[in-house]
Amino acid sequence: MAQPVTTKGGKLRVMLGNDAEPIVYAAPCGFTSRSLTLSKGLEDVNLPDCDDPDAVSWTGRDATSLSMAVSGEGVMAQESVETWLDAWESVDSVPARIELEFPAKTVAWVGRMHVESIEAGGENGRRVTKSISMQSDGEMTRTVTP
Repeated sequence: MAQPVTTKGGKLRVMLGNDAEPIVYAAPCGFTSRSLTLSKGLEDVNLPDCDDPDAVSWTGRDATSLSMAVSGEGVMAQESVETWLDAWESVDSVPARIELEFPAKTVAWVGRMHVESIEAGGENGRRVTKSISMQSDGEMTRTVTP
């Protein structure tokens, strides 16, 4: 049995870019966990049986949209707090690059995302943590590099 090729959680990188040309991306410090969600909007349509109009119809689905969401949790690092707050305060979406690195290739998406929410919390005597949620704003272009 062949074993799957996997990667570690730190190889899923969330990077924000500047609005310069060319865009320079950097991964804000502090995430200890992160997730990537790829969604497809679907619209249902009934597909009748043309030979038997009284038969129960099957449901067909048409794709109507694609969306990407990123969320992450970790410590609130002084080095990145201004980066996250600037992105959240921006009325416009910010350049973003999401990378998933495997030993033989890296899959990356580049586009613009909105920082939807930032949640900070902490208990007395413990470190402040953060939870951040981002949503795509338009197309996220996928590339694969060896």
